[in-house]
Amino acid sequence: MRSMANALAGLAAVVAGLLAFGFVMFAAIASRPPAPEQRKADGIVVLTGGGARIVEGGRLLKTGHGRRLLVTGVNTRTSRAEIMRLADLDEPRFECCVDLDYEALDTFGNASETREWVAAHRFKSLIVVTAGYHMPRSLAVLSEALDGVELIAHPVVAKPFRDQSWWLSWRAARTLVAEYLKLLPVAARQTIGRLVGPASGLGAVASPGPATAKAN
Repeated sequence: MRSMANALAGLAAVVAGLLAFGFVMFAAIASRPPAPEQRKADGIVVLTGGGARIVEGGRLLKTGHGRRLLVTGVNTRTSRAEIMRLADLDEPRFECCVDLDYEALDTFGNASETREWVAAHRFKSLIVVTAGYHMPRSLAVLSEALDGVELIAHPVVAKPFRDQSWWLSWRAARTLVAEYLKLLPVAARQTIGRLVGPASGLGAVASPGPATAKAN
């Protein structure tokens, strides 16, 4: 019994060590500083959760990084006029090239709505705009939903992560821990899927094109 208890304790220590190492790697990726943008795509999708993401999506559309913009997960109390103002787009461009999704309630809903939008426009590449801490899970979920679509990460670095190291900010550390716990089951499911059969969707492609924003 003692040897079994020791074995279980050792296994628990290994698992805890792996989880801690994984969190450190996740935090480094989620909070790393931006790099110069280079990539363009057929479309741009903004996963809402902060006005800065919409600001960045509008900027990418104006600078020709994508032909069309989807803002998914818009709050039902937010009007088209408010989104147009945040995106800093004139009315002709907004009416021409911006689509709003009010149905998605979470990341899986974002992926479902994005899949329909991508299929309708026959896009083969997509710039994904969301917070840096949300990007790993977003890419994982989107890659499952979008078969044969290249995903280009364009994270927005929120203010708590820009002003100081995440471990010096309770808000930033709490956000990272919560997001890491949400990422773990998604990553585990995908790992098991790869072991037992072909993975669905195309692996996400990271891009050296994030942006810094003043707010989350």
